[in-house]
Amino acid sequence: MSNETSKELRTNITSAGKLELSIVSVPMPVPKDGEVLIRVEATPINPSDLGLLLGPADVSTMTHSGSGDDTVVTMDVPAEMMPALAARVDKPLPIGNEGAGVVIAAGAGAEALVGKTVGVAGGAMYSQFRCVPASSCLVMNEGTTPAQGASCFVNPLTALGMVETMKMENHTALVHTAAASNLGQMLVKICLADGVQLVNVVRKPEQVEQLKALGAVHVVNSSVPSFKEDLVDALVATGATIAFDATGGGKLAGQILAAMEVAANKTADGHSIYGSTTYKQVYIYGGLDRSATILNRAFGMSWGLGGWLLTPFIGKIGMEKFGALRQRVADEISTTFDSHYTREVSLADVLSADAIKSYSKQATGEKTLIKPQL
Repeated sequence: MSNETSKELRTNITSAGKLELSIVSVPMPVPKDGEVLIRVEATPINPSDLGLLLGPADVSTMTHSGSGDDTVVTMDVPAEMMPALAARVDKPLPIGNEGAGVVIAAGAGAEALVGKTVGVAGGAMYSQFRCVPASSCLVMNEGTTPAQGASCFVNPLTALGMVETMKMENHTALVHTAAASNLGQMLVKICLADGVQLVNVVRKPEQVEQLKALGAVHVVNSSVPSFKEDLVDALVATGATIAFDATGGGKLAGQILAAMEVAANKTADGHSIYGSTTYKQVYIYGGLDRSATILNRAFGMSWGLGGWLLTPFIGKIGMEKFGALRQRVADEISTTFDSHYTREVSLADVLSADAIKSYSKQATGEKTLIKPQL
């Protein structure tokens, strides 16, 4: 095996202000003590991967040279963004937050995992083979395929983390935007199973019907004239005072806080010039809208706006709770945490113009699965 190689996808921002994507061959990884070697069979392109994969590059400027595994994609990086990228200039980096495959070799102490299908959030997963600590692997239940287990970390644990954060911060119901996404559909199923009231915010009428078909009770469409009134009604019905916003930019976070204030005042005793005493929290966890976040400050003085990331959340809950959440994902990977993909591609296909235009859009309900062994 030492003479074999593994192909992996690399991204590089050059000092000339270009982003380059390419496939490289590297020596086959060899597991050390406590490590396993995974033949990666499936790995998704998540929005969280695009920050490294494409960065701030202008997709409309992409050019291609070579073909197949020798393809190199080049895009322009806006000059004003280069100072913020200094730490990664001229440093080709591997990509891919999570994936799944079969353990084909193991170091001392990890031999029991050989032959097992595992999911892992080990980074550099857009590779044919990957060495990771055995402790970081989530062993899939018998019969689970790598394609089913490919998205077993980022979306499932983020959705579970939202509910856990709601409980930890003493809220009783929550709001979620871009709710028709794979993650959003998982959250609907979790909340139904756990008896948590959920307000889903979507942008299209077909997404309303899609979520209601899953059993969602409160689904509001941000593109209709009655959105603000519909949102307030849903907040009054649920008592939701915490929201997780995937869009990030624009007016939505502010609209949610304002609607929470209106909903709180509908049941408040008396009036205060400082607004409702009900604490309202919006966490931004994504960046589907890259514009500025706009707040109209129509929500009193008892509120918070912050960022939410999965990794710091895991640090807060500790390994025992984290282990329980991971096991729930493994047990429900084909039901609650089932992921749907609109396309499957090889490593070389990831570099095609059509594929880049597709996954760079971050369109709700569209998800790409890479199969590195193709």
